Amino acid sequence: MLKPEHLRTLCEVIQLGSFAAAANRLGYTSSAVSQQIATLERQLGVKLFDRSAHSVVPTSAARVLARHAETVLTDMARMVATVQAVHRNSGRQFHLGVFPSFVDVLTGVLRRMEPRERAGIRVTVAESSQLISRLGAGGEIDAAIVYQVGNAGLSWPSALGQRWIAEDRYKVVLPRDWASELAPYRAEQLVDLPWIMHHPGSSDASVFDGVFSRWSLHPRVAGYADDFKVTMAMVEAGVGAALVPDLALRAYGPGVVVADVPWLNTSRTVFTLVRPNRETDRLLTLLDALAV
Repeated sequence: MLKPEHLRTLCEVIQLGSFAAAANRLGYTSSAVSQQIATLERQLGVKLFDRSAHSVVPTSAARVLARHAETVLTDMARMVATVQAVHRNSGRQFHLGVFPSFVDVLTGVLRRMEPRERAGIRVTVAESSQLISRLGAGGEIDAAIVYQVGNAGLSWPSALGQRWIAEDRYKVVLPRDWASELAPYRAEQLVDLPWIMHHPGSSDASVFDGVFSRWSLHPRVAGYADDFKVTMAMVEAGVGAALVPDLALRAYGPGVVVADVPWLNTSRTVFTLVRPNRETDRLLTLLDALAV
């Protein structure tokens, strides 16, 4: 079998024009270079150089072999570099960003992992737009779990890899004292209710505006809250009704009724964005667990 070091020696001899010059560049003796070329000739059964007292001249076969050898050696170097990068990344720390109402899902998965599996995982909690801004060139986050409603509100570099996780449906959340009077929760029954809204300009506020506009509802705003846990507490206190996605409904008190109304028909798509070359086995395993 041909050895890569012999092919490299052949290429250097042809480029530099002598065994001595190739030996000097490669850190061999001239005798060692001569022996490597002789080994190649013996293995291939062809003459690679015409030798004289003062020069060595490559044959046509040597030049053809050198062209192929350069390709092989380049591919081998790339292969080694890729394997080494995977090895480095497999044990490296990675930085995951998640939006706030996904935290309970993440912590549930982390609790089920062994301590050694959790080692090296850093987490940042922020809104989707903030996470995406930290995924760009020079950003410190390797992957981010974000959400989008329809095609509005977010944009990201095309180089980022995208993995779908779930559709997160919105529900109508009501104080329990109101629920019996409002069932079966038709849109027109909710027109005059006080509502808890997100602050104008936020991504969720634009979702709510679209829903209310579609059903010609003009909500009477009873309060603003961008944190769904705060929203749920306000609903339970009887301040107002709210639109809340499933992920933010993993736990709520007895003073709340969650109505899954068909006419609402609104959800947000939850997905992961991953920076190029950061898809290590550890990160992909965690993302698969989160999707489940």
